[in-house]
Amino acid sequence: MTQVSFQDLRRIADSLASLRGKSVAAAVMRSDLRQLRLETEDGLMMVLTVEIDEAGRPRLEVDVVRQPEEPGRQLEVRFDAV
Repeated sequence: MTQVSFQDLRRIADSLASLRGKSVAAAVMRSDLRQLRLETEDGLMMVLTVEIDEAGRPRLEVDVVRQPEEPGRQLEVRFDAV
C-alpha cells in the first residue's frame, strides 16, 4: 500500500475544498485515464493527475487555476521572430 504524506493530503483537501458550492461546467478525462480536468462555471479549473515516481509508485497531483483578480492588469510580452 502506498503511503501519502500529511502535507500532500492537506494540499489535496484544500484544493478540493475550493470546488465546494461550485457548479461544474465541463469535465474532460485523458484517454489514458491519468488526468481529469474539471472546469467550473465561474472559470476555476482543477487538474487531477496521476504521476508515476522513480520507484514506480503512483502519486496524485492536484492543480487549481483561478482567473486573475483584475484581468486588466496583466502584463503582455511580445516576442519578435528574428
